[in-house]
Amino acid sequence: CHAFGTVATAGFSPKNTSLGYYGNAYFDWVVTIFMFLGGMTFMLFYHMLKGEWNLVRINTELRWYAIIVGFFCGISTLILWMNGTYDRFFDALRHASFQIISLLTTTGFTTADYELWPQSAQMLLYVVCFIGACAGSTTSGIKIVHFVIMWKYMVTTIKKMFFQPRTILPILLNQRAIDPFAVNLSICYFIANIFLVLGGSCVMVLLDSMDFQTGMSSVIAAVMNVGPGFGDVGPSENYAHISAAGKWFLAWLMLVGRLEMFSVLVLLFPSFWKK
Repeated sequence: CHAFGTVATAGFSPKNTSLGYYGNAYFDWVVTIFMFLGGMTFMLFYHMLKGEWNLVRINTELRWYAIIVGFFCGISTLILWMNGTYDRFFDALRHASFQIISLLTTTGFTTADYELWPQSAQMLLYVVCFIGACAGSTTSGIKIVHFVIMWKYMVTTIKKMFFQPRTILPILLNQRAIDPFAVNLSICYFIANIFLVLGGSCVMVLLDSMDFQTGMSSVIAAVMNVGPGFGDVGPSENYAHISAAGKWFLAWLMLVGRLEMFSVLVLLFPSFWKK
């Protein structure tokens, strides 16, 4: 069950405390590694099998994926270790790496109650929930490639505004220029996710009179298909206390998030039905 939930980045566990039930470091590291692999673009495995390592090396999203994982795991490890959450450095590294990769890949497994961690570490977990892993993987979330495109667009725009106003600067991905429509799509997709999370949070607070942290984290967990959230839907809690209306709304958000929003939201446009 855990093997299927790991490779598919689904996160289902027959245990109430998820992988924390076993308390096994070896188990945690194996799952961490395969969650990371599950967050990679599957086409890269095809290139690896064919020996096309140059295509793997130039893959922009994979490089950013590795950098993001290394950065957040490193910072979280230092926070947990320096605050005394875990006495041993390698225990801090294990739990921090597991939880960061679990939420980044939207798997949702847990080995510890991260709501007992310092606020700074919890903040990092919030952030990675938004990011998601690579496009073309089994993960949900906004996806790293969209953030890469938006970052490159921002850098290119600043260069054209202040340094090279008459120069045409293409935005490159995997050493190829990408279509301007793809840039607009990434920006639109990011903004739509932000509005959906903020609007959905308000709806959950109104439906169930819950605190805003629980409302927002439940919506983030639903839209990004993460599973556990914070507050009353944290790793040691569940969604049983939420009203029927709230559950229907979260179920709709999970569908919208899994289908990457546009394919569902287009149904709301009358022009779609006319065609």
